[in-house]
Amino acid sequence: MKTIYDVRQLLKRFGTIIYIGDRTADLELMESEIKELYQLQCIGTEEYQKALLLLRKEARRLSEQKGES
Repeated sequence: MKTIYDVRQLLKRFGTIIYIGDRTADLELMESEIKELYQLQCIGTEEYQKALLLLRKEARRLSEQKGES
């Protein structure tokens, strides 16, 4: 898992498609869904950690980008 697209595909495997229209809100909702899948033991620790890392990294990038504008 290397991109946000990969995280979306992971969620899609479980029937979850997230698109709100606000990138930051999308990332927050995806993180919530990933946490729930992990708690329900639908995904393993490695997938969980990689997905969270990617989502948080992208959220941080967006936050920094908004700060510069």
